[in-house]
Amino acid sequence: MNARIGFVVALATGFVGLTGCDSDASGEDAGSSEMRTLEWEIDGLEPLGDGYVYEGWIIVDGEPVSTGRFSVDGEGNASIDSFDVDAEDADRATKFVLTIEPDEGDDPAPSAVKLVGGDFDGDSAELSIADEAALGTDLTDALGEFILETPTSEPADDYANGIWFVNPEAGAPTLDLPELPEGWAYEGWVVFEDGPVSTGRFAGGVGEDSDGAGPTAGPLGFPGFPGQDFIDPAMSLVGTTVVISVEPEPDDSDAPFLLKPLVTAAAEDIPDHGLQAMENNALATNPTGNARFR
Repeated sequence: MNARIGFVVALATGFVGLTGCDSDASGEDAGSSEMRTLEWEIDGLEPLGDGYVYEGWIIVDGEPVSTGRFSVDGEGNASIDSFDVDAEDADRATKFVLTIEPDEGDDPAPSAVKLVGGDFDGDSAELSIADEAALGTDLTDALGEFILETPTSEPADDYANGIWFVNPEAGAPTLDLPELPEGWAYEGWVVFEDGPVSTGRFAGGVGEDSDGAGPTAGPLGFPGFPGQDFIDPAMSLVGTTVVISVEPEPDDSDAPFLLKPLVTAAAEDIPDHGLQAMENNALATNPTGNARFR
């Protein structure tokens, strides 16, 4: 279970009075320093790969203002828990957005990889991936099926060494997935005892994925749909976990990202192009939370 991650963000401004009639005889400034606090909690965050960090933003008069960067360890602990930001920005903030950013050489503007967001209603904002500034969907309508088959191999008895997201009888896609915005892509995975292996990245269920039939495929052709053959070396997929994840672009690591909307716990030994359904897992992996000014 993902740890609950709480952050307290101090929002401060330094109004410094100009010298003149507002200054006293001692020369002290007549201005004052005001502070506000933004508390936010997000369930479901996981560590990012090397070279990437989370960054919070508030939207002020239509422009993004960074609230600071942080990382998350394997136990869900944040590396930083407070940031100083202009209090006037807090008063005018209309939205909070969390992005994923390179930790070096980064453009100062927000990246396209916007994970969660939410509008402030008074002093609070509910955060989700379905916000229009993030993915714009909660992925709970995603559907999927797959077959075990090896189109790139000649023998008929090695069908369990390949996986394809296609209905061979209808020649139709078996993945019904919402369109993703810039900064995101889908990726298929097969989880073996030694860990997950990617079957390729793709934008939707139609058209081949980023690596075609994969580096372990046989010499024959393959359908124009996402999938992969594990012929050389031969690897049976029976009993493996099959996952469709949503991945940031550029990708932060070689492992599946925290968004895993479709999962099959154990692929069955079903020959003759038998379709196997995937379970919608979005609610179990979607990060959610809130941000609130105090």
